[in-house]
Amino acid sequence: MPTSKKKSKSRDRSKAQTNAAVRSREVKHAVNESVPKAALQYIPWHMVPLEDLNPLLQRQFVVGQEIMLARVLLKKGCIVPLHSHHNEQLTYIVEGALKFFIDGKEITVHAGEVLCIPSNMPHKAEALEDTVDLDVFTPPRADWINKTDQYLRGEK
Repeated sequence: MPTSKKKSKSRDRSKAQTNAAVRSREVKHAVNESVPKAALQYIPWHMVPLEDLNPLLQRQFVVGQEIMLARVLLKKGCIVPLHSHHNEQLTYIVEGALKFFIDGKEITVHAGEVLCIPSNMPHKAEALEDTVDLDVFTPPRADWINKTDQYLRGEK
């Protein structure tokens, strides 16, 4: 093939790629305009109010656009009743230990360990000692935000 035809095809291919890239940026730009941009947040835990849910259970949480991080403080003997939610959950134990009753099993999660709970899977937990746990939810838990999580409130 003569050199001029090769250059012409190369220019056409390059031009098509450039046009596709521009269209892609335009689409992304249009989509980004319709969705509010997530704000950068820097939040020290000591600035987040500590919510007393019952005598053995406290929590704090921070909410992003599509994710929520909760710091949950459980005294030894605290029971989180059987419940389920459409949110996927990661539980990381910072201190202490939680025994989970989930999917027909008892699983004890200790400090430094993680449990991944799929959405809609019923689970219950018991604090085997004073425990600090970090829970990550996606999407954020609307019942926690709206304080309609009655299963956690009251005497336990």
